[in-house]
Amino acid sequence: MSLRERLQIADLLRLGCSKRQIATELGRSPSTIKRELDRHRDEQGRYLPQTADHAARVQRRRPREPKLATNPALRKLVQRKLNRCWSPDEISGWLRRTYPDDRSMSLCPETIYRALLVPGGKGLHKRYCRKLRTGRRIRKSRWLTRSGHGAAVRDMTMIDQRPAEVETKLQAGHWEGDLVLGIRSGSAMMTLRERKTQYGIVINLPADHTAETVNAAAIKAFAPLPAHMKRTLTWDQGVEMARHRELAAATGIAIYFAERSSPWQRGANENFNGLLRQYFPKGTDLSVHPDTHVAAVMRELNTRPRKGLDYDTPQSRFRAEMRTPAEHPGHRMT
Repeated sequence: MSLRERLQIADLLRLGCSKRQIATELGRSPSTIKRELDRHRDEQGRYLPQTADHAARVQRRRPREPKLATNPALRKLVQRKLNRCWSPDEISGWLRRTYPDDRSMSLCPETIYRALLVPGGKGLHKRYCRKLRTGRRIRKSRWLTRSGHGAAVRDMTMIDQRPAEVETKLQAGHWEGDLVLGIRSGSAMMTLRERKTQYGIVINLPADHTAETVNAAAIKAFAPLPAHMKRTLTWDQGVEMARHRELAAATGIAIYFAERSSPWQRGANENFNGLLRQYFPKGTDLSVHPDTHVAAVMRELNTRPRKGLDYDTPQSRFRAEMRTPAEHPGHRMT
């Protein structure tokens, strides 16, 4: 925006024109005028065009040193969280909650990504790229590569028959499940994620992942939970669910199946599996991990702050739901 335009804005404001009228007069978007006024009004609410133009020129000066390069305390905190496999978004949200009044300790996720993935990025060593979920060292376009179909499972109740309240995430007790497979599908881990609280359960299956083994693991996982925390379970059409009716009878949980090649229908679980892969990469033998290590990883994931929970942790939300069941009108599975 030029100084001439800023002088026009000041004149039109004195005439009592609205932001939209000013935008029409200048041939600009109303949002542009709003941002200009929000940025450059003084404490008394006055818009001074000469002062605004000078401030804008100062703010545009390049190059700026990245905050991570100039703030050692902030850089050290970010490095610690990356070492724990926190995502840039989780780090940014945690900083805002921990230092709400200290702008020097605020950081947007993009700053961390640029420091790691953009050539010439400053402030973080490239070795921390390995701590990102993807492990990549440069940015690349997103695309979907999952294809194919699973084995046939009989007598399935499909996802379109699932109660409507599952989608709202207002009611706890609705789970999504899947298997994370090791090298040559010889070992596996069963993952369960609760949709409302984002709490995840991981159970190692080192020997096999047959329907019988998966049922036994799921029954054991759901056994300590009260009835209001085990309403529905959504799974894909893998052969490990061939005995799903036995699982439903043993746990009291209603089981629904996603469409073939539709991982987004179990988005909560897919996200959790992506987080889990940071600790147990693809193409590795999952059977070598002791149960104590798997439990430690599960605890680590459930105590990481989540953007969808206003940067609260899944563990704290899950414990709250366990103590005080929230009843909602409509269908309830028991």
